[in-house]
Amino acid sequence: MKMKNNFLPKYTVFSVLFVIIFLTQCNTVNSTSTTHLKLQSIPSQPKAISFANEKAPLDKYYVQERLDRELLVNTFWHSNTILVLKRSKKYFPIIEPILSKNGIPDDFKYLAVIESGLIHAKSPAGAEGFWQFMPQTAREYGLEVNADVDERLQLIKSTESAVAYLKDAYEVFGNWTLAAASYNAGIQRIQSAMNKQKAKSYYDLFLNEETSRYMYRLLATKLIFESPESYGFKITDEEAYVFPATKLIRISKSNINWVDFASSYNMSYADLRELNPWIKGQSIANRNQKEYLIQVLGD
Repeated sequence: MKMKNNFLPKYTVFSVLFVIIFLTQCNTVNSTSTTHLKLQSIPSQPKAISFANEKAPLDKYYVQERLDRELLVNTFWHSNTILVLKRSKKYFPIIEPILSKNGIPDDFKYLAVIESGLIHAKSPAGAEGFWQFMPQTAREYGLEVNADVDERLQLIKSTESAVAYLKDAYEVFGNWTLAAASYNAGIQRIQSAMNKQKAKSYYDLFLNEETSRYMYRLLATKLIFESPESYGFKITDEEAYVFPATKLIRISKSNINWVDFASSYNMSYADLRELNPWIKGQSIANRNQKEYLIQVLGD
């Protein structure tokens, strides 16, 4: 889009004036003070850290450097980290009991954080939801994905499917760290890399950029979430996001009109979609009369 002819000269004059004022202020500060701006680093790295009770070998020099990188990125990406800390108060109470009930270490809630930022994100490759399932993998783990319904966006069911995947990965590796890494790269790729490199630990593997950063992102996220004030973040309960009071309604009839359904519970269609993002349209034929659980507002 072209600019109007009279915009550039005015913009240039404004820029020159701004630079003059800025330099004047700098000279004033320099002439009256010897104080210099200093960006402080993050707190010292911990002497020990573990994921799912499996220790990371901080004695390896590159482990320290890679962890430091992820701590710096997440500490100084203030807006994103603040938002995710606020969202965690809303969604962790849903995720944590599902992990616990299925024997999955609590640290895996941070996997959802680094996968999606606790929003129903969609990747360029087509992965979607808190747990970033690809369509085919989602179907393999029991989630319905089609033009009418995408259960990758149903937090409870998608968390249960993520749990099932992690159980399968742990059965293969006998190690939660490798199970977590396989969530990013796939079980077969991690197995292949271990066999070719004759490695027994994730931290001894030479991997692609994304997977090589994956565990360090998890560790950094865990450190920040477990001690946010140490990294400059203070989120009060009043500032955190809260999941609204809802109840579950079972519905299994055919030809459901979601707009009318929402209205019958004194909600807008927007309310319904916000609470049930897995619903993809304003109606569904549901010819097989499958039962769906719908969240609606109310105690």
